[in-house]
Amino acid sequence: MGRRVPDRVAGIVFCLLFLFSSGHSFYLPGVAPRDFVRGDELQVKVNKLSSTKTQLPYDYYFLKYCTPKKIQNVGENLGEVLRGDRIENSVYTFNMREEKSCTVACKVTLDAQAAKDFKEKIDDEYRVNMILDNLPVAVLRQRRDGSPSTTYEHGFRVGFKGNYAGSKEEKYFIHNHLSFRVMYHRDPETDSARIVGFEVSPASINHEYKEWDEKNPKVSTCNQNTKNMVQGSTVPQEVDKGKEIIFTYDVTFKESDIKWASRWDTYLLMNDDQIHWFSIINSLMIVLFLSGMVAMIMMRTLYKDIANYNQLETQDEAQEETGWKLVHGDVFRAPVNSGLLCVYVGTGVQIFGMTLVTMIFALLGFLSPSNRGGLMTAMVLLWVFMGIFAGYSSARLYKMFKGAEWKRITLKTAFMFPGILFAIFFVLNALIWGEKSSGAVPFGTMFALVCLWFGISVPLVFVGSYLGFKKPPIEDPVKTNKIPRQVPEQAWYMTPIFSILIGGILPFGAVFIELFFILTSIWLNQFYYIFGFLFIVFVILIITCAEITIVLCYFQLCSEDYHWWWRAYLTAGSSALYLFLYSAFYFFTKLEITKLVSGILYFGYMLLASYAFFVLTGTIGFYACFWFVRKIYSSVKID
Repeated sequence: MGRRVPDRVAGIVFCLLFLFSSGHSFYLPGVAPRDFVRGDELQVKVNKLSSTKTQLPYDYYFLKYCTPKKIQNVGENLGEVLRGDRIENSVYTFNMREEKSCTVACKVTLDAQAAKDFKEKIDDEYRVNMILDNLPVAVLRQRRDGSPSTTYEHGFRVGFKGNYAGSKEEKYFIHNHLSFRVMYHRDPETDSARIVGFEVSPASINHEYKEWDEKNPKVSTCNQNTKNMVQGSTVPQEVDKGKEIIFTYDVTFKESDIKWASRWDTYLLMNDDQIHWFSIINSLMIVLFLSGMVAMIMMRTLYKDIANYNQLETQDEAQEETGWKLVHGDVFRAPVNSGLLCVYVGTGVQIFGMTLVTMIFALLGFLSPSNRGGLMTAMVLLWVFMGIFAGYSSARLYKMFKGAEWKRITLKTAFMFPGILFAIFFVLNALIWGEKSSGAVPFGTMFALVCLWFGISVPLVFVGSYLGFKKPPIEDPVKTNKIPRQVPEQAWYMTPIFSILIGGILPFGAVFIELFFILTSIWLNQFYYIFGFLFIVFVILIITCAEITIVLCYFQLCSEDYHWWWRAYLTAGSSALYLFLYSAFYFFTKLEITKLVSGILYFGYMLLASYAFFVLTGTIGFYACFWFVRKIYSSVKID
């Protein structure tokens, strides 16, 4: 054993070194402010092309845009790679507080394939994403409610489709001129400035020129001595085979009162409809009130039951009693497939730990939208390190069931849930790769994820399992009979399926309003930032899962049905079914996805999310019921 430990440590170190050096360079992006003085060079970086209609991101240079002499990939962190971000340098460079007017970037001639690619991306409403000083480019838009406040659209469209000059046939036009506006906050003492805004106004202009000079290109449709870019006609630039497209841009700078610390505020108001805080809080308060009422009723009812049972004086009176006390000799009998239950409970503890710590980091501001990919990176790493709690929880429960094959249970805990996730993720990634999308996770990153799983998570699960099995087993408060008691016929409303389906409604009701905003942020490219409110919702979800499971478990035991182990898990876990059904409703009512692959991706990822939600809520319900059953049976006098 002593020789193996250094080997395991070396393996873990190798995995970490590989993770931070393979494929893409991984790092945690800094968000410290940068001070620029007049004349400092600013380079716009380009990110993926994205569309809410297809959900398939593409590399910026997938289309025939202007390319620099050498395309350099900016190191992305793990979360950015998993999101499909591909950040690269561009030809758009300028100097701080030095304005440019109608600068020619390049001239390209479209071949048949390039024209086809542009037309497809215009049809699918793809948007171009750019970054300057860690700020994404945005297009100003008017609010639909008429409010004068500024709102942004994320990125700008590749182009548009329409009729021109009385033509009956719709044609494709490209946005080949970009008017950048950089807002900065100036320090009056040092005259240095910090960038606090990055806007763009795209336009489609069919540029003209007399003679093309590669070293000093000029177009006659521009007046480079004034801020008015276009002279005379503003004919849009059509996209078609053989067309010459000249890409141009101009830059203006505007001093702003916005401070660097508040520069993301405008970006976080990109949603059309203001979040109805009062409505959400009202709904949550109703759920919390109902949960409190249920808890109060349960505690009063139980108190009377326990008092009555403890006051029984004769055996005849005891025989006349019915209810949960009569099944005391079977209530702690190990359930069918007890090993599988232990695996799921251990996995649920792992997910719970990951979720809780991720939310705490988000509350502290470490995972704000300005830290691109930070949320995904934190979730992956925390999942890996929470493996020790998964092994410990499954081992403790398995030992209580007097299980002997602890190695098999540990292996199942380490491999079953992540194995299912990885298999589905691999298939979905193959579909994305088949579409030549940048959203496909590279082989190096995929190998790094496997390395994290096998090199860190699996050993930690075994460590946790070893520690769990070293502990003495959990003692039952009452003895279990050798012969199982027959369960009487149950009323229709106490049947397992009905009871389980009813139990999932309330936990889902606690989160479905917040779920709308989460789905919008994921599938409609919006920023999600109200982590404080999300944490409150998470706490209410825990309370609701625990209380509804305890209530239904109590009714089940009162009906003399002692098979509560799996029922407790499935009661709260059934809320995942409603989550998946709601995601289907959201797909057909809010999204405009028409392609088969995009639909498969949506339902594939929502299936993974629902499965994880099932394991999480099921574990919460199980532990609440486990505590409740032990509590009530240790409170009564049983001869």
